[in-house]
Amino acid sequence: MSSRSKEKVTAAIRKFFKSSESKSKESKDKDGNGTHTAAPAESADPNHLPLAHHQHHHPHHPSVASVAHPAGPGASGGSSGVVAPTTTTMVHVPASKPLDTTIRSRRLMKELKEIERLQHSRTDPCFTVELINDNLYEWHARLFRIDPDSPLAEDLVELNIPFILLHLVFPENFPFAPPFMRVVEPRIEKGFVMEGGAICMELLTPRGWASAYTVEAILMQFAASLVKGQGRVSRKPKSAKDFSRRSAEEAFRSLVKTHEKYGWVTPALNDG
Repeated sequence: MSSRSKEKVTAAIRKFFKSSESKSKESKDKDGNGTHTAAPAESADPNHLPLAHHQHHHPHHPSVASVAHPAGPGASGGSSGVVAPTTTTMVHVPASKPLDTTIRSRRLMKELKEIERLQHSRTDPCFTVELINDNLYEWHARLFRIDPDSPLAEDLVELNIPFILLHLVFPENFPFAPPFMRVVEPRIEKGFVMEGGAICMELLTPRGWASAYTVEAILMQFAASLVKGQGRVSRKPKSAKDFSRRSAEEAFRSLVKTHEKYGWVTPALNDG
């Protein structure tokens, strides 16, 4: 046999044994049932599902396909080809205002606009109002007209006092509760005006109040009660009595308790 023939025989023998080893290796990779088991491409964690699986169960939410479930404690830190879920941002919803405050604001805005309209339509209005420090719930009212035949009107003219200044505070449950009103200046005696400028008038008490009453009605009723109670401008020194909001509130609370206990009876003139 020539040397070239020997080399061909040797190559054929090597090829035969190499083919036998390859077949033996493939046979070992098969299971007992003859089924070929492929190496898993991804983690066997049930939480790591293929993207196509997510898309199949969420046909109406295309964004779901781009978000994977968070990996478990044993998950690999390698790239999985999915986007990690982001932190949910909590949206703060401001609380709505209490109902009473809303009603109070609407009512006072409506009355303020109506009063301003009347003020601009008359050259000599009976009264004017203005907010104190732009506070819708605290007003100053200036009463210009009193019965010209009354002694009080004569006092105002004599002392060159152009108006009676009043202070009104509207509570949170207005118009279902009355405002607190007092005389700021001048100091008035009798006329149902008490210490600190508090006003003894049933309309201003919870028992005598009605939500339909307007600021205009309050001021007109007050002007009438001043004349009826024979009010006069005080000529006494200002230091004779404490004439403050605190003393007015105390006097008014005492007034309300008295009328709640005994009913509403017009007091004697010397009591206010």
